Amino acid sequence: MPRAIVLNIVGLTPRLLQYAPALSQLARDGCMRPLATITPALTCPVQATFLTGAPPRQHGCVANGWYSRELAEPLFWRQSNALIQGEKVWHEARRRHQDFSCAQLFWWYNMYADVEWSVTPRPIYKADGRKIPDFYSAPAALHQELRQRLGDFPLFHFWGPASDIRSSRWIADCALHLYHSRQPKLTLVYLPHLDYSLQKLGPDHPQIPREVAAVDQLCAELIAAARQDGSRILALSEYGVTPVRGDIAINRALRQAGWLQVREEQGEDKLDCGASAAFALADHQIAHIYVRRPELVDEVKALLRQLDGVEMVLDEAGKQLYGLNHPRSGELVAISRVDRWFSYYYWLDQAKAPDFARTVDIHRKPGYDPVELFLDPKLPLPKLRIAWTLLKRKLGQRSLLNVISLDGSLVQGSHGRPTDKPSDGPLLISSEPDSLSGDMIPATAVRDIMLAHLEPSIAPQRHHNAMPAAAG
Repeated sequence: MPRAIVLNIVGLTPRLLQYAPALSQLARDGCMRPLATITPALTCPVQATFLTGAPPRQHGCVANGWYSRELAEPLFWRQSNALIQGEKVWHEARRRHQDFSCAQLFWWYNMYADVEWSVTPRPIYKADGRKIPDFYSAPAALHQELRQRLGDFPLFHFWGPASDIRSSRWIADCALHLYHSRQPKLTLVYLPHLDYSLQKLGPDHPQIPREVAAVDQLCAELIAAARQDGSRILALSEYGVTPVRGDIAINRALRQAGWLQVREEQGEDKLDCGASAAFALADHQIAHIYVRRPELVDEVKALLRQLDGVEMVLDEAGKQLYGLNHPRSGELVAISRVDRWFSYYYWLDQAKAPDFARTVDIHRKPGYDPVELFLDPKLPLPKLRIAWTLLKRKLGQRSLLNVISLDGSLVQGSHGRPTDKPSDGPLLISSEPDSLSGDMIPATAVRDIMLAHLEPSIAPQRHHNAMPAAAG
């Protein structure tokens, strides 16, 4: 069977492709189509759709996290592959090909995936408050091999104010090593660099062409290795990032209405999900609103529809239309306008913001926080403050690395609501001419397209109708 490599260049769009010479050449030699992503256009749901060919109503990944009604806790950025319900692409590929093997590299929900090789970020959290860069691998022996060859995974360049090309460089080097040493039939590679640049700077910033070119250089090395072995190549993206001009503090509105409850702990407000009649888990341009009392749903929906920046609020019928009618979803799902995004902020006085709000802490916050990409511009000498805090931690002192702003206006790009123009949305490139049919590829077709690229000859796939592509 042929080999195939799938490059997930998050945030790449047809409009930005002009700044990526290697990927542009791949498209000219093969073919390219815009990709109709799902709602919500977020990393975990879109990747789950690529792997299963199903919408969130079936695979259950309704956002990058959701609320556990049993635990009364938000669960964001968990990593077990079992969270994706249903069969994945490698299950069907294994049935078709006895010699099939798969390497899944940094795609999310990667831990304990039943693939031959997997690598994913996994920091070490020490009792004294330190966060040590590390990664998880299967088989376990692969961890030491990769550390010796590539060094420690640059976690602080993967996410946070210092995020840059170094993390994607490490991932690309990891992919090249496994591609040559293990020779998987299917290699899945996640390259996040452009995504974070777009959120920090916005897609129209003059620096973005340089950031596209930087990740394109990594792709050029992977494309060259694949071409040398005669492997097929797919390059795709999950969503497009659009310019934004401010956040919607949806939880503050729910608190002011008397539905969201907090507990005061040592002078800090902590969200009390279990006691709240309604609260939101914010995730870029999507928010799941969990309403404990059914008789309140219509009243909550009416309030949210009046909020500045909210484009629509999905009830049960709306969730069914958008493929989001899954038990993990909120009773309501809010979608922002194209130029806004939802923050998780719920405190009414910044002096009462919880201690984690000013830190990089993706698991404690009840929602995604893109402001973690920025050092607080109001802090004097922030890098010196970071160095001093890290030194104190090394000396065994607990110390809070509180260098993140609470100003949502810093964020310049967001996603979650599919873009109105295909040129600003995601794309799919194949190295094989005439292998993609139709004017636009639905995200639910990507699984079958990957399977087709593992067959001796590729027949263009017939695509089912996509879910509603725009929130309007």
